[in-house]
Amino acid sequence: MQNLQSFHTFAIPAHAEKIIKIASIPQLKQVWDECQQENLPVLFLGQGSNVLFIEDFAGAVLINCLLGIQHKEDQHFHYLHVNGGEVWHNLVQWSIEQGIYGLENLALIPGCAGSAPIQNIGAYGVEFKDVCDYVEVLNLASGEQFRLTNIECEFGYRESVFKHKYVKGYVVTAVGLKLAKDWKPVLKYGNLANLDKSAVSSADIFSEICAVRQSKLPDPKQFGNVGSFFKNPVVSAQQFERLQQEYATIPHFPQADGSIKLAAGWLIDQCNLKGYQIGGAAVHQQQALVLINKGNATASDIVELAHHIYHLVALRFDIQLQPEVRFIGKYGEVDSQQTIS
Repeated sequence: MQNLQSFHTFAIPAHAEKIIKIASIPQLKQVWDECQQENLPVLFLGQGSNVLFIEDFAGAVLINCLLGIQHKEDQHFHYLHVNGGEVWHNLVQWSIEQGIYGLENLALIPGCAGSAPIQNIGAYGVEFKDVCDYVEVLNLASGEQFRLTNIECEFGYRESVFKHKYVKGYVVTAVGLKLAKDWKPVLKYGNLANLDKSAVSSADIFSEICAVRQSKLPDPKQFGNVGSFFKNPVVSAQQFERLQQEYATIPHFPQADGSIKLAAGWLIDQCNLKGYQIGGAAVHQQQALVLINKGNATASDIVELAHHIYHLVALRFDIQLQPEVRFIGKYGEVDSQQTIS
């Protein structure tokens, strides 16, 4: 068994049968075929920034090290072809340095480019779907590579076709981004709303978001974490009206379909859970949406803490929180909500 602790940002003790760094498509195909022959489960990891190993993994963990960025442009757009192992934040920083704007709101989101479409990552009013041109996918059984258009990816809130139709036997090898040269800042959320829309630059937004995220979110090197542990729940307009009658200041974000997105961190904070600790796992003092490993947490500590939060929020608000983090069991991903409920 090989130690996984340094390959995921929660830094929970866990092991796998094999850990293999993948640097090319031919190597990926070969390793996949070998694992099939050995009847070994396979898990693909980028930076391991959105996984919780709830037990040792009885298979091979393949680390995405497919690197490279290609840039093309026409009169109106920049086009980036980004291989899946590129670190997302480094890509954002690089694009701004090249004078290519549109990714700045997605600064400091941990993980690799290949993971971005799976979760449809998003922050500060921008989601991956807003900049996605296509996603390149490898069918591991046949060796066929194909492209899915933005529409074919079926993006939703932390949702995509890669969690359903293409969840097993497929891997994202690259993403294509399309960024308008006629750049317009997105300043809808948080402190960004205070910036001057007529004078603000992409670099200004990038700096502001980095400063805010670094002030609120713990460095995984200091306290293991996966950033936001829970998704922000989306409720019906009727349920929101009932909640607002009792909690007049409840933060809320109307959605295009008439539903209302709520802030999971606020709901947890209202239950007075900041700093609450079980074993080596705790709710972060600055941001209730983040669960941290204080140095000696076990997977069961994290699961028990998530279970406690889930039940308190459900009892008080009649809302069932859903983990954003992927739970990995002995043979692969398991149902995270079922695990904590």
